[in-house]
Amino acid sequence: MEVLHERCAGLDVHKAVIFACALVGPGRRCERFKAKFGTFPEELAELRQWLVGLGVTHVVMESTGVYWMPVYDALEGAVEIVVGNAQHIMNVPGRKTDQTDAEWLAKLQRSGLVKPSFVPPREFRELRQLTRYRRAIVRERASEQNRIEKHAQIAGIKLSSVASKVLTVSGTDMLREISEGNTDPKHLASFARSHLRKKIPLLEKAFPTSISPHTQQLLGAQLRQLDRLDRTVAEVELQIAAKIEPWREVIARLDAIPGIDVVSAVDILAEIGTDMSVWPTHRHIAAMAGVCPANFISAGKRLKNRSRPGNPYLKTILVQVSSSAVNVEGSYFRAKYLRIKQRRGHKRAIVAVAHAILITIYYMLKRGEDYHERGGRFVSEEEKHRKKLALVKQLESLGYTVALNESQLTA
Repeated sequence: MEVLHERCAGLDVHKAVIFACALVGPGRRCERFKAKFGTFPEELAELRQWLVGLGVTHVVMESTGVYWMPVYDALEGAVEIVVGNAQHIMNVPGRKTDQTDAEWLAKLQRSGLVKPSFVPPREFRELRQLTRYRRAIVRERASEQNRIEKHAQIAGIKLSSVASKVLTVSGTDMLREISEGNTDPKHLASFARSHLRKKIPLLEKAFPTSISPHTQQLLGAQLRQLDRLDRTVAEVELQIAAKIEPWREVIARLDAIPGIDVVSAVDILAEIGTDMSVWPTHRHIAAMAGVCPANFISAGKRLKNRSRPGNPYLKTILVQVSSSAVNVEGSYFRAKYLRIKQRRGHKRAIVAVAHAILITIYYMLKRGEDYHERGGRFVSEEEKHRKKLALVKQLESLGYTVALNESQLTA
């Protein structure tokens, strides 16, 4: 195979140890240098010095787990780092050791056979950690709310049968009173606010006349946990607000897309960054996000047509955004959803809208343009044009020459 990089190295990264193999020299007669390093900060600095001392220009490692991330941070700026998909660069079965894995990675990179995975710049990696942590804490908060409601039902507290939501301001105050030992139904119902005051007689019936100390203590612990999660979310929100300051204008442009708000715009930006030159076409970023069909064709038959695996965080955000966008009356995305839903069903239509939203974001960031709503009529015109081309192609396949003239009625 042709040698593209004469000085490259492969790293087999584990939790506590890194096996390195450097190939230096032109052609097949290259020198092999093998070494073993730990993963402590000082040992990562030694790895960096070892690679620089050998004149290595390219380093490749697998993107398994999170163990590659501190190695990437330690080597960033010293060499060109390629993080590859482990499924694409697996070694030959039966010949697997840590050292041979490192040498195999180096050989693949030497011939340019490793397709690099997308790794955003450091500022977006830090923003990504914050946004993903925020989503995790919000999910944990929702789980804690469900646990509170579950235990209230076990204790015979039927607040959810009267109020549409349990943990509103009124509901939270009632549960706090219970946790502090105030269990009189009339006293608890007096904390009702706004439209809930019309249901005070029902609220008095929703609370049992006696609530056990066990329930009071457990509700108190759960409410304190909920307060801690609220404070954590607020702290993370402040850090995110400081991080996104340089990209306020970009976030404002993304916020104009139907279904996208500031929070989802920040989440999307954290996953893809602002430099769209990383992806040659919109198809590449759609493949990374996992919102396009996978290719699996053998003997001329398509065997699988499911959406390909991609970035699960980005895909989740896009699906949530598309679920909101399809409810915007008169929008292009709603019209596209309704057209596809008729023949493909709700789920496929939502993924198709997520794909369209991602393409829109891609070209907005690539060209520095604002969002322009094309409207629902554009979808019908697009479908009409597609059908016209299909019919022309069918006639041409039968040996006819087709010339299209627009009728007066159409004009």
